[in-house]
Amino acid sequence: MLFRLLAGALTLAYPLAVWWGLEHVAPRWLALALLVLVLARLALGSIAQPTATRLDPRWLLAGAALLGALAFVGNAVAPLKFYPVLVNAALLALFGASLLRGQSLVERLARLREPDLPPAAVRYTRRVTQIWCVFFIVNGSIAALTALYADTATWALYNGLVAYLLIGALFAGEWCVRQLLRSRLAHG
Repeated sequence: MLFRLLAGALTLAYPLAVWWGLEHVAPRWLALALLVLVLARLALGSIAQPTATRLDPRWLLAGAALLGALAFVGNAVAPLKFYPVLVNAALLALFGASLLRGQSLVERLARLREPDLPPAAVRYTRRVTQIWCVFFIVNGSIAALTALYADTATWALYNGLVAYLLIGALFAGEWCVRQLLRSRLAHG
């Protein structure tokens, strides 16, 4: 449990850790740390099993391992900077695939709290899933642009702070819209 929490915190802090780490060590050693973390997560089984609302995390870990290996072999920063792009692509695949399979991901999550969703709520959850897909496309594109063209500090600022603020804003905005819609439905 402690390892899972630590791994989660390191994942969230990844851009800032890379930025800080590059000030102190060569990219190769950061890549080695990433590879050790990936291998530890696989060896200790601290990855969640895939479910209807979760991708098989081994694909994400395999992508992270590939980026780490490329960075290690080439002693290069660029592969380390592409991890946020990989995460956005994985989330886009998860949300997007749910749109093709019937129930959207947001609908499945909503049904955990409210199993009998009315048709208007089903349409709403589908639209929210589509909005998240657009978000992951835009955010992943900006992450790729910062990886390719920005200095490491700018990359870390966007991917380690701005992207999280945008995610929070989207969550908060969606929550406000949902409350407004619930109020409208309740009052007729």
